[in-house]
Amino acid sequence: MEKSKKWKISKNTLMKILTSYLYLLPALVFLGVFMIYPLVDVFVYSFEEGYNSAAQSFFGVGTYNYSYVLRDEYFIQALKNTIILVVITVPVSTGLGLLIALALNSIKALRDLFQTVFFLPYVTNTLAVGLVFMILFKKTPYSEGMVNMLIGLFGGNSVDFIDGPYWAKMFVLCFYTIWIVLPFKILILTSALASVNQNYYNAAKVDGTRKGRIFLRITLPMISPMLFYLIITGFIGAFKAYSDSVALFGTNLNAAGMNTIVGYVYDMLYGNSGGYPSYASAAAIILFAVVLTITCINLIVSRKYVHYK
Repeated sequence: MEKSKKWKISKNTLMKILTSYLYLLPALVFLGVFMIYPLVDVFVYSFEEGYNSAAQSFFGVGTYNYSYVLRDEYFIQALKNTIILVVITVPVSTGLGLLIALALNSIKALRDLFQTVFFLPYVTNTLAVGLVFMILFKKTPYSEGMVNMLIGLFGGNSVDFIDGPYWAKMFVLCFYTIWIVLPFKILILTSALASVNQNYYNAAKVDGTRKGRIFLRITLPMISPMLFYLIITGFIGAFKAYSDSVALFGTNLNAAGMNTIVGYVYDMLYGNSGGYPSYASAAAIILFAVVLTITCINLIVSRKYVHYK
């Protein structure tokens, strides 16, 4: 009797486990078909030397694709552009988003209106915003551009930010990227600040704690999970940047010197230098390794500085 009871319990447990996996099956199939399989496929392609997509053939297996990509001047330039974009835009956009969110959180009247206004660039088409930035920064035979007009008012020399020197083009790209991602970060951080328990602030005020110390000891630890989330997604998004460059400098990014790693992968597949899926796969795996490494570093750092409720 006792043995049959034990068998009945284990059978019920087994049925629950099977039921759980059945609920997960659609998601697991989706992840396997559209994420895991393509990743494995790209990894295999990256080692196939001389792969011909038309004939579905290759003449060797090795690491030549990686050595070619790492020596390609276009990839080196794309890697440089991407790293500069990441290093500048992620901390600046996160810091600005936090400052604006703190300001919005302290404004009681019309706070919802200001949140809507700040969020508008996020729902605007990327190419449309890029067109506006070109009008603001690009020099033409008929106009210096609005930004150059402002520079001229202060006695400065005009600069062609779209077709001019590298530093000017990188400035516009970073400015544009920050402008695009800032609304989302403001929305997330505003929500995070609103969720902080006011009892902590009331207790700090009773003790006469200074505002700076309140921010460092209460606000930052309480919203650190959201900050960590924005930093992680910011790094990943910046490393995947491509449409921002296209919106500002057109599709021939190599000629403009403003290509990114994702743009390099696209060019190797479909661009003017297209038809090299093995090189594109190697570049994609390198990008994946870089993003994975930075994400792991952030996860290790977060164990010390991120405080979950």
